[in-house]
Amino acid sequence: QIQLSESGGGLMQAGGSLRISCAASGRTFSNYVMAWFRQAPGKEREFVAAISRDGIDTSYTDSVKGRFTISRDNTMDTVYLHMNALKPGDTAAYYCAGRLGVSVLSSPSAYNSWGQGTQVTVSS
Repeated sequence: QIQLSESGGGLMQAGGSLRISCAASGRTFSNYVMAWFRQAPGKEREFVAAISRDGIDTSYTDSVKGRFTISRDNTMDTVYLHMNALKPGDTAAYYCAGRLGVSVLSSPSAYNSWGQGTQVTVSS
């Protein structure tokens, strides 16, 4: 399994911007489709964004389209989530996840490598 470690979370005001990162180790990063999920207290883990192995194809949940951007740097074994126009509803623990394969998928069950999460809190 690839090991994943998120960083960059914090407390932000609504309308602000934040970039969170996920560093990978232990396996060949470029073989993995990568994704970000989030989980708010009392809610199920939900898909946020995913990116193909070469970084060309991306997918987003509707609520973040136009505000969030997923990117990756295969030379640095890192995937990023750039978040703009943050809303209080974006408050959650954010997890990165990886899966061997080609398809960019949105189901948590498709991913078998997970980080520990980083907390993002957006105040109004």
